[in-house]
Amino acid sequence: MTHPTITTVTQRIIERSKPTREAYLALIEREGGKAQDRTMVSCSNLAHAFAGAEQDQEALKTNAGPNIAVVSAYNDMLSAHAPYYRYPERLKVYAREAGATAQVAGGTPAMCDGVTQGEAGMELSLFSRDTIAQATGIALSHAMYDGMVLLGICDKIVPGLLMGALRFGHLPALFVPSGPMPSGVSNKEKQRVRQLYAEGKASRAELLDSELGSYHSPGTCTFFGTANSNQMMMEMMGLHIPGAAFVRPGSKLRQQLDRAAIHRVTELARAKARPLGHCVDEKAVVNAAIGLLATGGSTNHAIHIPAFARAAGVVIDWSDLAELSSVVPLVARVYPNGSGDVNHFHEAGGMGYVIRELLSAGLAHADVLASGADDMATYGEEPWLDDETLAWRDPGPSGDTEMLRPATEPFLPDGGMRLVAGNLGRACFKSSAVDPSRYTIEAPCRVFQTQSAVAEAFKAGELDRDVVVVVRFQGPRANGMPELHKLTPPLGVLQDRGYKVALVTDGRMSGASGKVPSAIHCSPEALGGGPLSLLRDGDVVKVCAVTGELSTTADLSTRTPAPDPEPEDGTGRELFAMYRLLADEAEKGASPMLAAAGL
Repeated sequence: MTHPTITTVTQRIIERSKPTREAYLALIEREGGKAQDRTMVSCSNLAHAFAGAEQDQEALKTNAGPNIAVVSAYNDMLSAHAPYYRYPERLKVYAREAGATAQVAGGTPAMCDGVTQGEAGMELSLFSRDTIAQATGIALSHAMYDGMVLLGICDKIVPGLLMGALRFGHLPALFVPSGPMPSGVSNKEKQRVRQLYAEGKASRAELLDSELGSYHSPGTCTFFGTANSNQMMMEMMGLHIPGAAFVRPGSKLRQQLDRAAIHRVTELARAKARPLGHCVDEKAVVNAAIGLLATGGSTNHAIHIPAFARAAGVVIDWSDLAELSSVVPLVARVYPNGSGDVNHFHEAGGMGYVIRELLSAGLAHADVLASGADDMATYGEEPWLDDETLAWRDPGPSGDTEMLRPATEPFLPDGGMRLVAGNLGRACFKSSAVDPSRYTIEAPCRVFQTQSAVAEAFKAGELDRDVVVVVRFQGPRANGMPELHKLTPPLGVLQDRGYKVALVTDGRMSGASGKVPSAIHCSPEALGGGPLSLLRDGDVVKVCAVTGELSTTADLSTRTPAPDPEPEDGTGRELFAMYRLLADEAEKGASPMLAAAGL
């Protein structure tokens, strides 16, 4: 029996989405009706498609079995994607085992937010999601494929791949993750050195050694940021082989899960069953949101969930997330919300434990049409090798109650994210990472337009007081809505000194955002006269996760907005001018591509 609030929110989303969902389903019905019957494609076209296929040419020529598209976001600058280097060769072998063929349909960009944090390149990060969606569309446009597997893990990459793939939603699809790197330097130690460096008490060499001890080898970074939240959501939506999210690269179990993904997509393609567009429906989107709340996942997904939902004709907003959060308990604490990382999470029971708990408590939809298994119940189990054969079993009780707890005895009775709203707009507050004693901060504000200016003021001792730091003109239309993760160490130092500190911004914080109370993604953004553009130093600002308030006592009605800043160029930022011009608000997903397409 599904919780009544979850049922109510889901039904509201279904009703709200009726026109757009019906249009989307009509689109994929039309596209599916065209059918990829390659015998009807011209011989010249086919020759181009078959020319590089080598030993698969004969199978393609005789239409011997399904042809699976591989869309890869491989590069070896991004540690999480480095293991994908050899995947095309392996996936082709697995396809042949199942009487199918596989071709690399195309590649997509895959930038690393960890590399661009605090740098000019971060202004391209959010828009890379739409670029990835477009690249996925190009890859799948060749009318050669009967199904698809999507190789991507990190930040904007999974949402982008999903948005692009959904426009080809008449085909079955699965995501194929590659798994996290081994645990390195403890998260507590890493945070300690970062704060010492922010205070000038650790050298750059010491900081670099600490960071290299944490981020040290191929595989996904091990904190529960946007990348690992992506993997969690794909499990919650049934778009992985069950339990695939956090199995290590190169292990025998990892290889068997990869093999199972190709075999499963081949099976679905033959049967013309479970097309992606039918799997990603309102209930699947709600499941993704529930997983985010139950595990205290990345705040970035308050933007990505509305965006990929729109690509499937589903309309979800922050009020829906807030209402779901009121009844979804926090059952996991993974760094930065807890001490252990995703490897510890996986060893303690991982996604199988979380999904089993949520399903058994009626806190997730069990009737989602999963791609990777016949039903969602299998996602409440854990994969293992039974004498080299892939199998699933009950994960048992939590292996670490400081990391995972039953839904009946959670860490918090509500989810990890709240909506705050008022005369400064609407924003997201990640409550799962913040001590409840800091849920309400009311103090005079200090207004900045860049995170570097905040750092300078911190070093000058200008912020040693109770303060609400406002960083404005960081929204999608201003500069691409960069993450402002560099604010975390100095604001954390101020908080540790005993001051009441909060952040208010129309920008983003990383999935690694932590203990400082923050009202982020503030919408409408400051550019063009949003409320944040009217604030002045000294105005009293209140951020309250308890009452859901984001407001100032200042009279804004008589003020003139601060002038919009001129857009910066360099580092390719000028190439994204049309994206900034067309982007819509954060609550809708901040997608220029979807806005321009009328989706």
